[in-house]
Amino acid sequence: MTTGFDLTIEEQLAILMSREVNDWETSACGALSFIPATAMLLGREMRAPNAEIIILGSRDYSPFVTGKDFHFHAQRGQLDLFFISAIEIDQHGNFNLHVIGDRDEPDVLMPGQYGTGMLYYAVPRIVMFRTEHTRRSFVDQVNYVSGAGTSPNGVSRRTREVKVITPMAKLNFNQESRIMELGSVHEGFSVDQVVENTGFNLGIRGEIDTTPQITEEEVHTLRTVVKSHMIDSETYPNEAASLIREP
Repeated sequence: MTTGFDLTIEEQLAILMSREVNDWETSACGALSFIPATAMLLGREMRAPNAEIIILGSRDYSPFVTGKDFHFHAQRGQLDLFFISAIEIDQHGNFNLHVIGDRDEPDVLMPGQYGTGMLYYAVPRIVMFRTEHTRRSFVDQVNYVSGAGTSPNGVSRRTREVKVITPMAKLNFNQESRIMELGSVHEGFSVDQVVENTGFNLGIRGEIDTTPQITEEEVHTLRTVVKSHMIDSETYPNEAASLIREP
């Protein structure tokens, strides 16, 4: 993304994802989630001062004794937004966090999803993200369905909005057609580049928007207020120190 700010991939994604944090809502991410944690803290600073933030496993932003308590919190309808880092995403909104290749003899065995599949049903808004936009990540059909993008008729599901944010573009899941579509393209990339790097049809109809530019205020706030707070509060302090640039 050409912005003139010499952004790291982590900074770019955190800024774009921060725009999904709404005031007076509860936004959450799981453990080992530096980018969404950064995004939520930036979103609160920039536009959502009354947002409640949950960063599972953190000292200051995790009120739960166990992960099970967090899952019960979601099942009671007390989360509005959850961030998911998926290894594979397909056109049907399915994501994979388990295996690449045959599930009995996989080429790659991944850590799994620790309840994320349930959260995909229970949380009204989901933002998935990838640090790359390639055909190996955006596939026609995931190797393993860790979380299903759609449900059979009659199955209760609270999720009403699913987005995917990458270094190239933002994708939106169309709840009516049940297909992942191209929503906007980031500055410095073209629709053709996104199509070339996506392993499924993006349902393009008409002109595609350009993602609103990253602003100087967003970058400055990230590199000063948010970075300092993450280090001081021991919320991914090492990652903040190394992956967020100096102002």
